[in-house]
Amino acid sequence: MAERYTQTFRLSWDDLYRDARELARRIAGIGTFAGLVAITRGGLVPAAIVARELGIRVVDTVCVESYRGRTRGPVNILKNVEGDGSGLAVIDDLADTGKTLAAVRDVLPRAHYAVVYVKPLGRSYADTFITEVSQDTWIAFPWEPSGD
Repeated sequence: MAERYTQTFRLSWDDLYRDARELARRIAGIGTFAGLVAITRGGLVPAAIVARELGIRVVDTVCVESYRGRTRGPVNILKNVEGDGSGLAVIDDLADTGKTLAAVRDVLPRAHYAVVYVKPLGRSYADTFITEVSQDTWIAFPWEPSGD
């Protein structure tokens, strides 16, 4: 099978921090949110930064499993939050194919969906994003070992 990723976009902690702060600035212009929901695990760090920037203290998680290394599998929601998402912003690091955001949107349809990075297939699933990269790019987040 051919490798799905032909290039790598390696992020530093400074890059991620800058981009997550910009995400906070953009969603602040949309309105006030009662709380944030981080999609685990990738959305935890961006959600913490967004929460700090916006002064939001109510942060919950939707726990999702979809990747095993660089291999994408089916989306499995391991933990959800109550309600329909009204007044919440859902934060994730990346919308790759959009399958994770679509699965979460099914259970939290009224939330606002904000991601730091997006790829063409995932773009329509994110209400707000900062940077778009090509579909064949692996984004190497700073918490990943450099060999992955």
